[in-house]
Amino acid sequence: MPVHCSCCGKNAAVLRRPKTGHTLCKECFFWAFEEETHQMIVSAKLFQKGETIGIGASGGKDSTVLAHVLKVLNDRYNYGLNLMLLSVDEGISGYRDDSLETVKRNQQQYDLPLKIISYEELYGWTMDQIVRKVGLKNNCTFCGVFRRQALDRGAMMLKVDKVCTGHNADDIAETVLMNFLRGDIARLRRCTAITTDSEGAIPRCKPLKYAYEKEIVLYAYFKKLDYFSTECVYSPNAYRGYARAFLKDLESIRPSAIMDVIHSGENLSVKEDVKMPTQGTCTRCGYISSQGLCKACVLLEGLNRGLPKLGIGKHAKLHNRLLNKEPLTEAEMKKLRAVDF
Repeated sequence: MPVHCSCCGKNAAVLRRPKTGHTLCKECFFWAFEEETHQMIVSAKLFQKGETIGIGASGGKDSTVLAHVLKVLNDRYNYGLNLMLLSVDEGISGYRDDSLETVKRNQQQYDLPLKIISYEELYGWTMDQIVRKVGLKNNCTFCGVFRRQALDRGAMMLKVDKVCTGHNADDIAETVLMNFLRGDIARLRRCTAITTDSEGAIPRCKPLKYAYEKEIVLYAYFKKLDYFSTECVYSPNAYRGYARAFLKDLESIRPSAIMDVIHSGENLSVKEDVKMPTQGTCTRCGYISSQGLCKACVLLEGLNRGLPKLGIGKHAKLHNRLLNKEPLTEAEMKKLRAVDF
């Protein structure tokens, strides 16, 4: 006997929501997903009428669903937003070049302007070239740092007021776990914020903050959205993968684990006497940084000097010497040149 939708009571249910356990038909699920996103936008006051919003578009399920839902809600509720797509080309052959083709199709489907900015254009390196230098152990550190800065620089080029990213509840819970395991209090305090706004940087917001990854997949599947689903060829050894596997194990035992971890991060309190990093600007590129050189400039310095491990781990004591262009000792260079393949 078919199970009926617990919302409308008329149509046959096609799914059970992972978040609530409700059985819903397709139309009721679409409405519930979109309305929850709308309520998040309204309650958090994410946008103001007339703003230009850059949507971080990778071609994956999260950013594709985000672009689709924001366009739907912008028309439905008259947000008055000017939406644009912003993509970063890391230079990963066989992966990013294919996903960017999906983004270009999304541009046509949603009739939104698109800007693509590349690592090669900004830094003079592609990820393929970086991996050949650093190996497969720490490559995600380079990509994560460069990508965050590239998104900001692309947003500045487009003169947008805010950048929206497709981070979902699973992503945020994983980040909470990663920062906790690293003992990174500064990032742990801000990683659950729906909007991050550093002085000198364009604000970023996460409208899908409480949307489960499973529901995003279901929404994209039932809406027949055009998205790219292949994993990055360089990501199998990423530290995030271990946090993700641990979280999935927790979720199989306790379905509310994802939300529990997020709420724990939101309600975290830190002693007043705990020293936090002081935000400044990079003396070389002007980007926000708590050190004399931002992480991207340190990583680039290492790549350009043939010392790929320079930006990996804690080498803050070398920053002043790098700024003053002082030579490193042979022992230091040997240590920083070593790569674990």
